[in-house]
Amino acid sequence: MGCSRLTPHSGHDDFSDLKASSTVSKTFQAAVAMPNGTIEIQSFQTPAPREDAGLMRIDITGVCGSDWPYFQNLPKTRGPVILGHEVVGRVESMGRLAAKKFGVKEGDLVALEEYLPCGHCHFCRSGDFRLCNATDWRLGGHRYGATGLNVGSGLWGGYSQYMELDINTVFHAVPSGLEPRYAALALPMSNGIEWTYLQGGIGPGQCVVIQGPGQQGLSCVVAAVEAGAQKIIVTGLNNPTDLKRLALAKQLGAHHTVAIGEQDLLETVADLTGGLMADLVIDCASGGTDSVVSAIQLARKRGRVILGGLKSTKVPQFDSDMIIARFLTVKGMRGHSFESVELALDLIAKNRHGVQSMSTHRFGLAQTEYALKTLAGQGASDAVHMTIDPWA
Repeated sequence: MGCSRLTPHSGHDDFSDLKASSTVSKTFQAAVAMPNGTIEIQSFQTPAPREDAGLMRIDITGVCGSDWPYFQNLPKTRGPVILGHEVVGRVESMGRLAAKKFGVKEGDLVALEEYLPCGHCHFCRSGDFRLCNATDWRLGGHRYGATGLNVGSGLWGGYSQYMELDINTVFHAVPSGLEPRYAALALPMSNGIEWTYLQGGIGPGQCVVIQGPGQQGLSCVVAAVEAGAQKIIVTGLNNPTDLKRLALAKQLGAHHTVAIGEQDLLETVADLTGGLMADLVIDCASGGTDSVVSAIQLARKRGRVILGGLKSTKVPQFDSDMIIARFLTVKGMRGHSFESVELALDLIAKNRHGVQSMSTHRFGLAQTEYALKTLAGQGASDAVHMTIDPWA
């Protein structure tokens, strides 16, 4: 049964006198992404209880770099959407069937994955549920932060005070004492662990080049340090934003940084590696395709290349012969595994390598559009990982 949608407004209600009960409907607010490229603060009521669903009171939600392009190109079939998939909150209530499936109890502080897998396809059965078609929005599937108000209750996103919990939700317990703001780093940090260590295979004595100093690239830096990489090189553009992030990469443990435009990328990496080049190259850069070409050029013979930054365009005149000549392994990377999220939460809770310093900005619901524009360089300065606190 769907939620009741009320009229839009920009104020905040006082819920202090409402008890946390699955039988009492609560009025709450959410930031809704509209197809016209704006964000509206709208009021909703919590959905009627269902045996196969639950309700979460959201503490905070991280702002992912993928939220901006999705916001700018909302699929017409999705209509208005509550964005936000790096969700941390408390389980408020659960139906009978959901309680058996969830493996958590009411009141637990949890971090969610964005995936809503079917649970019975080949990929789910083999443990790689991120590849399940049911959770791929490109194939019409549903996931948190990318599903419209026209589906079910419509409460699929974290830029909200409450969210309905699907029976196939993937939960992670937040370690005791870890602030929700930092727990919201779990998904970007898990991508870094997945790409750099679990899939990229970086380890002691090896060199990694990380292209792009955004939150994904910086997460890869932390993962490389944790894995004991001997040489970590981070590249970025010669502009104020990237230069500040390159400085942060050094603070997190990178050994060298390269500002493209100020330094020749290939020559610098060759000098730093004695001509051997990198054991692993991770392309985290979004936008242009030049970083795909350079990733192949930066890898040593028998090297590995991880492509993680979406380009949304073809790579012109791609020289595939270089992959053959250098005996390279090139792997497309998508998201994270359950294991990498667990590893990320443990690392964040212990603040290893100062990873919590990546959390730089916290905004309220009314500032959601400003936070999204910050991703495109049109808002706050010096932002790395931002969060939306729906109760601020």
